This record gives sequence, structure tokens and C-alpha cells, in this order.
Amino acid sequence: MGKTISEKILSQKSEGEAKAGDIVIAEVDLAFVQDTTGPLTVRQLREGFKNIVHPERCLIFLDHASPTPNQELANDHLFLRRFAMETGCSLSEIGEGICHQLVAENFANPGDIIVGADSHTVTAGALGAFATGMGSSDVAIAMALGKTWFRVPETFQIRLTGDFSPGVEAKDLILYLIGKIGADGANYKALEFSGDTVPRMNISQRLTVANMVVEAGAKVGLFPSDTTTQDYLQSQGQGDKYKPISPDIDANYEKTISIDVDQLEPMVAMPHAVDNVAPVKQLPGIKIQQVFIGTCTNGRLDDLSVAAYILKGKKIHPETRLLVAPASRNILKQALRADYIQTLIEAGAILLPPGCAACLGLHQGVLGNGEACLSTANRNFKGRMGNPEAFIYLASAATAAATALTGEITDPRQVI
Repeated sequence: MGKTISEKILSQKSEGEAKAGDIVIAEVDLAFVQDTTGPLTVRQLREGFKNIVHPERCLIFLDHASPTPNQELANDHLFLRRFAMETGCSLSEIGEGICHQLVAENFANPGDIIVGADSHTVTAGALGAFATGMGSSDVAIAMALGKTWFRVPETFQIRLTGDFSPGVEAKDLILYLIGKIGADGANYKALEFSGDTVPRMNISQRLTVANMVVEAGAKVGLFPSDTTTQDYLQSQGQGDKYKPISPDIDANYEKTISIDVDQLEPMVAMPHAVDNVAPVKQLPGIKIQQVFIGTCTNGRLDDLSVAAYILKGKKIHPETRLLVAPASRNILKQALRADYIQTLIEAGAILLPPGCAACLGLHQGVLGNGEACLSTANRNFKGRMGNPEAFIYLASAATAAATALTGEITDPRQVI
């Protein structure tokens, strides 16, 4: 019987014949933490281990509270900086960007196993890496030993056919899929994307989709490593890391879900669940006080580009705030050169530094009681953005820009 992508990677890294349901011990290529999970990881590591076997494979990101909004978080940053200096782990400072984006830009390669103390570690599956989030204690063990155990997941094949229509984004695809299978519909499964649409999806689109598979409970979300992957790695100076990875023709899938991308339309996840999904056209007249374009889901150059295209020469609604946070410093620099930032600021946007910003409610965009935010983030749980009395809607950057323009949830196809 042939192998899925997950089975191939876990077989190689465990030096065995891994199949769904097996327990394997596999080498870890990259282990990382961020500033909200890192302090616990470091304390757990120090309780049981003196050294890190491969410090060059361990990363610490200061991105969730960037810059720090209070004394406690500032001290956490000091704690993590000292740990990095003592151990030789790499440290990504405030303002460099979100861990998942930086991993995709600089570290993730096809066939890698990547673990992070953050559930959206799955983002790197866009590059053909077996990337998954773990608890702080589990990541501490992976950092200390350079390996950890996995249960090989069963795989759902997600077959995509057709092309995205104007105004329809990869975010609409993943929201539609989560709405279709539910927030727990893929618990501990691998979602493997295939079909004639995939070769035409760029890395930015793949990263958006892979980022949100965990919102359906998935362990990983994997795209094949193909010429698009190769071109991206070369553009990032990692062309020598490329290797093709695809499932065997006779791979065994627990389930196949087919989606005709031609039929997709702009989607929104409504409060307070990511699988509470509806087409934008079914939500007329919902007033939005804040729009947030950014995060590890949709803070990339393509997202800023579509937002700038929609808002160029226009002004946002006077009763709506627009916050924009590029996912990395590199994206910010590219957006500056392309005049996207200038366009957005002239439209009335507030530019935030590269990082997680308003996403998790630590700072930079906490909502008031009864306010509604339409965000390009990946979660809309009650209280997610810092106030349990507020409401969060999730959508694409195109829908977000259109909404900022009108002050209410708006189908971007109406304004493009």
C-alpha cells in the first residue's frame, strides 16, 4: 500500500515504515516557542535537562506582545533573551514578525518535521513540512532531545478543482471547508490538499489554508512540494533545500472531500465559532467598528496588495477603524516599496508593527463592549481579542478592505 505525505515524512524521520495509527519516535528539524508559551517551555526544560542537543534547530520568537504592553510581559522577554544567550538558540526580536511567517520565510523545508508551542505551527505544511503545534512541555522535550514521539495521523484528502473567481480568496476556501466538516471534524487527522487547483495556488494562498486546518482539529495540513515550492525556496535563498514530495498514487485515505473552487464565494465566520460560517451575501447590514488586516493567516504581501487595490483613492468609513499589521518586517519593506502602505494610510488605516498585534487581545486593538471587529485572523472565540463583550467576524483581506470602506460587512465583489 502506498503512503500519504505524512506517512512518507514520518517514515523517513523515524527510519522505519510508518503508517496511520503507528507510534513513532522521529527526529525534529525545528522546534520553536513564542513569548506567551516560551517562558513555560523554558522552565519545563530546565526542570529535566541541562543542555539542548541541537541549539541551532531551536528558535525563540518575540511576536505576540511586540512591543511589550506591560511589565510582566517585558520581564518574560528578558527571561527569553537570557535563555537564548545562554543556550545558543536563535532569537527573533520584536518587530521582526510573526513566528509562523518567519518560519515559512527562513526555516521550513519540504520533508522537515517542525514542532512549535503554538497551534498555528501547522502553517509550514504549505511547504510540504510535517508541522504541528504541541504543548510547552512537549516542545521542551523536543528542544532538549532533538526528537519526540508522534502518532501517525490518518489522512483526509481534500481535492480542489477549478479556479478562484475575482474577489474570492484562499481564506474563503478554508472557511468553507471548516464550515463543511466542523470545528472537530478532523481531530488529529492530516489534511492533504490535491487536485488541479493546487499547482495554480501560490505559496501565500497555501500558507493561509494550512494555517487554519487546526481550526477543524487537524494535526497537520499538507501541500505537495512542487515547482511552486521550489521557486519560493529559491526566492528565499533556500533553493538547495528543495525536494519534491507527493503522496503515492495508491495512498490510503480515510476520507476524500471534493471542493469545486469555481463555485466558492466570499465567506465569513460569525461569532463565536470558526465553523459558524456563512456567505457574505447572507449578512447584509452588520455594522463593523474595527477591521483588522494582518496575522499569520492573512498578513502577507498578497493580502496588503488586495486591500490597497480596493482602497486606493478612497477613504474608510468614518465610524470604522482599520488596523493593518504586516506579518513580517520583510513584508513591510516589500509593501512600502510597492506603495501599498502609503495607499492604506491615505485611506485612513493605522499601521501597526510586524507581529501578532490585535489578534489575541494583548494590546494594539482591544475592542470595546458591544463592538464588532471583522478580522483576517484565524480565531473568533469569545474574548479572543481581549473583550468577552465584543464580537469577532473572520474573513479574507478582500472582504476586510471592502468592509472598512462601507462600515458594514460587504462582499468585495461589490467594490472591486
